[in-house]
Amino acid sequence: MTLTECYVCEPSHLASDVRKTVLAFHVSCNREGNRKGHVVGQMKIGVSAFAWTARFGQSHLKLLPEMKKIGMDGIEVPMFDPALLPISSIREAFERHDMECTVCAILPRPYNPISPNSETRRRAIAHLIRCIEASAAMGAKILGGPLCAPIGYLPRHRPTTEEWSWAIDAFRALGDALEANDVTLSIEPVNRSETFFLRSAAEAKQLCESIGNPRIGVTVDTFHANIEELSIPDAIRSLGPYLKHIHASENERGPLGIGHVPFMEIVSVLKEIEFKGYLMIEGFGYDPEEKSAPGKLWASRDVTPEYLASSGIQYLAKLLAESPS
Repeated sequence: MTLTECYVCEPSHLASDVRKTVLAFHVSCNREGNRKGHVVGQMKIGVSAFAWTARFGQSHLKLLPEMKKIGMDGIEVPMFDPALLPISSIREAFERHDMECTVCAILPRPYNPISPNSETRRRAIAHLIRCIEASAAMGAKILGGPLCAPIGYLPRHRPTTEEWSWAIDAFRALGDALEANDVTLSIEPVNRSETFFLRSAAEAKQLCESIGNPRIGVTVDTFHANIEELSIPDAIRSLGPYLKHIHASENERGPLGIGHVPFMEIVSVLKEIEFKGYLMIEGFGYDPEEKSAPGKLWASRDVTPEYLASSGIQYLAKLLAESPS
């Protein structure tokens, strides 16, 4: 039996199982006086649209009622160029389905906040301001991602004091835009094969301390942290109030719980520090018809995006209900 057999052949059966597990967690939350689901005073569960596509568009809005039905609180929208997103349609759809939108921005190569070229740095700041404004226009309160440099920018040296200063200056320059648009920026450390700059929670915390803006914090992506951290739970605990967002990702970007990322310990630490943000499932599903899906090259062929989402929320809801705090 493949991982997705029951979803493909008997979707109502799997959806019922997912709803049952999530409902049990919702009931537990409501007993503690929360308004609904995971939302007030609790962690929230969402899924990144990267499971389906890197180019979120009008056709992907049909995912919202499907994900709402299985208990998701929100969906994360990938952003490369804000001008390519159907911003007003996205906001209307999220509001109509009573779901939250978060954004994960990936810097295109021309926009590099730590480039030695001052004009490139200036363009990067302007691009990030556009991303902030577009996120707010879509109704998002969290804009995250690996925002220090484009993915794959790997000069043959360690980070310099100049680059560190350029990063601080760039993020400080976003302060007014973040305040005006009521957006929190959550910077994501990524692993050494994708960046030379900002790979660990300790580095990200140091950067945030230097920036000195409470609207700027850290996303921990458990895929990257699995490579760079000696202990993911300790790294999360060390961030304290700088932790703004979690990407819950298995060590090979597949369904949660099949690999070796210590999610039970991670959830326990998040409860311990009273984290109230998102556990955003970020993995890659396989859909041969979706040309821009990250999983087209990497995902197991028997893992659909829908299975990745439905099995992920079931797994996380169970951990949230059962893990010690």
